[in-house]
Amino acid sequence: MAAYWEPELETMPRQDLEALQLERLRQQVERLCRESLFFREKWAGVPREIRYLEDLTRFPLVTKQELREEQRLHPPLGRYVLASRAAWREYHPSSGTTGFPVGTVWSERDVENITQVTARTLFAYGLRPGDTLLNGFSYGLWVAGMAVHYATRSLGLFVLPVGAGQTERHLELLFRFRPQALTATPSFGLYLAEVLKERGLESPLRIGAFGGEAGTENPATRNRLEQGLGLRAYDYYGLAEMGPTFAGECEFQAGLHFAEDHYLVEVVDPETKEPVPEGEVGVLVLTHLTREATPLVRYYTGDLARITKERCACGRTHLRALGGILGRADDLVVYRGAKFYPGQVEEVVRRFPELSSEYRIEVYEVDGVAKEVTVVVELSHPQDIGEGFVERIRQRLKEALGVTPWVRLEAPGTLERTAFKAKRVVRHAGA
Repeated sequence: MAAYWEPELETMPRQDLEALQLERLRQQVERLCRESLFFREKWAGVPREIRYLEDLTRFPLVTKQELREEQRLHPPLGRYVLASRAAWREYHPSSGTTGFPVGTVWSERDVENITQVTARTLFAYGLRPGDTLLNGFSYGLWVAGMAVHYATRSLGLFVLPVGAGQTERHLELLFRFRPQALTATPSFGLYLAEVLKERGLESPLRIGAFGGEAGTENPATRNRLEQGLGLRAYDYYGLAEMGPTFAGECEFQAGLHFAEDHYLVEVVDPETKEPVPEGEVGVLVLTHLTREATPLVRYYTGDLARITKERCACGRTHLRALGGILGRADDLVVYRGAKFYPGQVEEVVRRFPELSSEYRIEVYEVDGVAKEVTVVVELSHPQDIGEGFVERIRQRLKEALGVTPWVRLEAPGTLERTAFKAKRVVRHAGA
């Protein structure tokens, strides 16, 4: 059986792929200059000619806050919506945990493209016609569940459309239909594994695609997902403003493959906003090459990644984010001269079998400066941990972070579980 859903596109030589990107980028920029008042105003004074892909760096970044303000001033969706009202097919807001959601609409062509790209990712995870998928991504206004649902039809899968949460319904269908695959957030996957262990149940799953938040490619998190659910855990990435499910791993679990025939990917320094060299960590900036209804050029995602154009062992040529999404730029904690992200804390916490998968980082700030940081963890089950356990955790954190936060140990089940995006950093302002 073929290893690729769209072999010609997925294995296209880089030279041909970049030529395709350049042609589609030119068409998109010309279209926006002609039809979008939002982009015409934003690009005033910017040379519009695109001779090389690198010319895109002349254009200013677009931020979520900017889109919020645009939609507030020009309801319902701002002046960057190009498709006519008659061409709108679906509305989806962003699924971020803070702020008013940014609305996005899909045209019929957009639905088709999103469906095919999502089918490409599911096929790369190993799903084949006749397989059963338990879809734990949110349905309705939140976008990923719908994209996966549409893709299951293209692939010839049997879908169990549960959506996020509803743990008991997941368990009921898990053992009634014994699906091969699950899509969900890593947080929900870990919680489901926890429930199965408590009840002495064995998972029938063999494939797990986990997205909606960073962490699947964190070695300790991947290990917990795979051991707890008895499957191969694959990373998944997307965001509503750009597309819900357009980057995923292959069987080699060697980073997120982006659908570069539909998206142009850049990585910039979070402070200077200048491009960083290939392989260095920065913030993902994404451009729609084929989006019809609500195209965005140079959207600043806030998601940290490092990319490579090196061909993967699977044969795919599209660039990869090594290690997946490494975190959010705005989750950076600066404490006593050290800088770290939740993912670094996660790697330490989830290597202790005595601890559950849940954790929280409490930052106490005065005038915006972190004066105290406490990592809150909980025991995996009632147990005698012995003296010095908390100090062992602090020492591991010091080795990983270069600074020693306080650690507070909680009883099992104390920290909130979520089927959606877990909030790991909680900031408290002081006088």
